[in-house]
Amino acid sequence: MTRPNPAPSLSSARTAPSIHVRAALTWLAIFPLVAIGITAMAPFTVGWDPVLRAFVLTLVVVPLAVYLVVPWLMSIYDRYLASSVGVTKVCSRSGLPTRRGPERKDRSRYR
Repeated sequence: MTRPNPAPSLSSARTAPSIHVRAALTWLAIFPLVAIGITAMAPFTVGWDPVLRAFVLTLVVVPLAVYLVVPWLMSIYDRYLASSVGVTKVCSRSGLPTRRGPERKDRSRYR
């Protein structure tokens, strides 16, 4: 039996964003898609049952959001974090980027 490697990949050193960030990015993806979808469908679905309209709309909106828009927004968010936080040092053992804290002039008393 083979066990999966629990070690992080060297090519992917980022952590997952918080649940609040993911919720906000998902909302930013879904709201415009629903607004555009409702507007585009309105002339064709006047006599439809509201449940059928919601079903057809979600058949289009959910895959678009999950496979295209949310990953695109996540990549924008990742680029924003990378540019604002900055990676200053690479850990010699793992090769993973780490952030350094403020430098202290006198470290002798901390040993």
